[in-house]
Amino acid sequence: MARGKLRIYLGAAPGVGKTYAMLSEAHRRIERGTDCVVAFVEHHGRSRTEVMLHGLEQVPRQEIEYRDTVFTEMDVDAVLRRAPAVALVDELAHTNVPGSRNSKRWQDVEELLAAGIDVVSTVNIQHLESLGDVVESITGVRQRETVPDEVVRRADQIELVDMSPEALRRRMAHGNIYKSDKVDAALSNYFRPGNLTALRELALLWVADRVDEYLNKYRSEHRVSAIWGSRERIVVGLTGGPEGHTLIRRAARLAEKGAGGEVLAVYISRSDGLTAASPKELAVQRTLVEDLGGTFHHVVGDDIPAALLEFARGVNATQIVLGVSRRRSWQYVFGPGVGATVARDSGPDLDVHLITHGEAGKGRGLPVARGARLGQSRVLAGWLAGVLGPVLLTRLLTGVLPDVGLANDMLLFLSLTVAAALVGGLLPALASAVVGSTLLNWYFTTPVHTLTIADPKNIVAIVIFVGVAVAVASVVDVAARRTDQAARLRAESEILFFLAGHVLRGETSLDALLERVRETFGMESVALLERESDVAPWTCAGSVGPRPCAVPDEADVDVPAGDHMALALSGRVLPAEDRRVLAAFAAQAAVVVDRRRLQQEADQAKELAEGNRIRTALLAAVSHDLRTPLAGIKASVTSLRADDVEWSEEDQAELLEAIEDGADRLDHLVGNLLDMSRLQTGTVTPIIRETDLDEVIPMALGGVPEDSVDLDVPETLPMVDVDRGLLERSVANVVENAVKYSPPGERVLVSASAIADRVEVRVVDRGPGVPDEAKPRIFEPFQRYGDAPRGNGVGLGLAVARGFAEAIGGSLHAEDTPGGGLTMVLAVRTAPQRRAGQPDLSPATT
Repeated sequence: MARGKLRIYLGAAPGVGKTYAMLSEAHRRIERGTDCVVAFVEHHGRSRTEVMLHGLEQVPRQEIEYRDTVFTEMDVDAVLRRAPAVALVDELAHTNVPGSRNSKRWQDVEELLAAGIDVVSTVNIQHLESLGDVVESITGVRQRETVPDEVVRRADQIELVDMSPEALRRRMAHGNIYKSDKVDAALSNYFRPGNLTALRELALLWVADRVDEYLNKYRSEHRVSAIWGSRERIVVGLTGGPEGHTLIRRAARLAEKGAGGEVLAVYISRSDGLTAASPKELAVQRTLVEDLGGTFHHVVGDDIPAALLEFARGVNATQIVLGVSRRRSWQYVFGPGVGATVARDSGPDLDVHLITHGEAGKGRGLPVARGARLGQSRVLAGWLAGVLGPVLLTRLLTGVLPDVGLANDMLLFLSLTVAAALVGGLLPALASAVVGSTLLNWYFTTPVHTLTIADPKNIVAIVIFVGVAVAVASVVDVAARRTDQAARLRAESEILFFLAGHVLRGETSLDALLERVRETFGMESVALLERESDVAPWTCAGSVGPRPCAVPDEADVDVPAGDHMALALSGRVLPAEDRRVLAAFAAQAAVVVDRRRLQQEADQAKELAEGNRIRTALLAAVSHDLRTPLAGIKASVTSLRADDVEWSEEDQAELLEAIEDGADRLDHLVGNLLDMSRLQTGTVTPIIRETDLDEVIPMALGGVPEDSVDLDVPETLPMVDVDRGLLERSVANVVENAVKYSPPGERVLVSASAIADRVEVRVVDRGPGVPDEAKPRIFEPFQRYGDAPRGNGVGLGLAVARGFAEAIGGSLHAEDTPGGGLTMVLAVRTAPQRRAGQPDLSPATT
């Protein structure tokens, strides 16, 4: 059975019209005779969306009971039995109620697709899993319901449903998205113009990337080699020379002239891995490219013009930027150069720009020799084999093995030359060829014991011997040196790979990095030194090993790590080629120190900002919320003390009651302020002991009217490990908040139930509720959701409740009440079996 096709309407924000567009598509398909049903669509009370459901067959939903409440979810089995051609499934990222067939709705969709049913679905950009952190940084709201990006990427069609922020806010203001009581809060929080603009840009960029993927896939499947200039892609060819900065900046200016321009810098190295390009210069140019919004690529290819053109066509580039050759005029006799060759072979669909620069015509210079040192012992052994070896061989051939033939004599001497090249390099091999040819002439060619050669054939043989010896020695020497260089480069690449991984993982341990330096280079100690200025004394930012250096002058090796930093190593003097890798370690060590310092400053700034916010909010609370009950108390006291008014007993009782209510409110407000300050300073020390909830929760309801709460706490609940006082305060604050926001005549339900190793206390109200994006903020200090009157508190009740809940090892979070309202869930741990001799503390000790 063929797999079904998935079409997704991707929305930039809630309310842009994804569901409406999906239902419109369903009507169009039905008009064309397609068997289309509604598997699950939620209209959220939006009248226009609800109208679009008329005329569409809807598969009955599955009812699932969870926590004494009945929920409805998509019935996957019913849809499979119905087997339509197309099924509409709304809200792809939705999390199903526990007890459903699958935990996520996108998994239900996968089953329908596997059964050959086409699915049309919807999802918002903020629900993509990879964008969770980005969306949270934009909106301040963490999306709990997400869908893997790969699920959306595999869709056969993705259609973006977009709307300008102004139009979306107008739709919100007209009540077309949320109910009127939630409009003001939504417009001032999640639906701010800046948030909507950022989400819109995020959606457009994500869809644009998918379009690029589809285009590249199509070009690959259809073997399209011609360049399609869908947008400007500019490839910059770098050589590692100083002209690279000019080329990169010029390419960036060219990219800015067209919408969506992209810069791709490419460096092509030969396949042998050896190059004259400066790694430091390439690293600087790579940073410049990335700072300008481009990307850096490293390509291997022996034919540089062909590799460059192949790369450009592979990325569908439209332009190539190259620098004018640095070769001198006489060097053009060896060929036209890379720029001219690329321009000649680029074809009509790829423009080539040759950029002039200050290095043009100055010559490339000779590559710097970077051969690995063979060591004194190997060089000495090579000279012994090249000079003493032919002498010993001559003694052997003249005394022990005479008359083996001139050809065999030459082969034996040639083997010594090859051995000298393998052991000591080129110079010992050349010396071996000279000594060997001289000894062959003197002892083995007639007339012997003279440098005269009678037979012309022997002259040719001697010349061939010298030529072959020199050629073989050169090849062997080059191969040996390149093998050593490759081994060294591999070691360096492994070290740099460790550094790159260290950076990408965000590891900030300076001691671990310095220990790695000490192990890598075999040093006794490593220290990172820093000072405030050029004349200030050095201080140690971190060190490993015994007796670290106090100043760079004491070190065997010191490498600058910044303007006023140095990496000092003691133990031995390093060769020059090791300093390049050591410089990379030094730069990373400086980054680690700077990052640690910035993190400390950020933490301090955060603490200061939080303190300032608390103080500002406290002043506002004191200036307004505390003044209100004080004003009522003063007015009542002034009235009672008035001599010109004769108050009846009923009036006096009413005024005294007003004074008592005002004092209670003051006590409650001051208590919350003190509790918040204790939580902020970390001075809350809970005393945990086994407790029955039916002893604590009724005591927490003393601050609310008796007829405002229904209590359902079974006596069979297990004991819990809590601090009685803190739990009582936490429940009291939650219940008072629920009663405050409940409609008149509606009771708040306080229930408790045991689930696994915890007990959950649920406070359920039928008030206006809180949208998902605002739920985390209602637990912040001095925050009150919606249009709460200013006289009803300072916004600390829920913050204190959550703080106390977490202090006793529990948690407090908000959920939507089915049918409308808000449910606060306070979860605490159940108590283990009482141990013998465990003391029972009284509540007074809290």
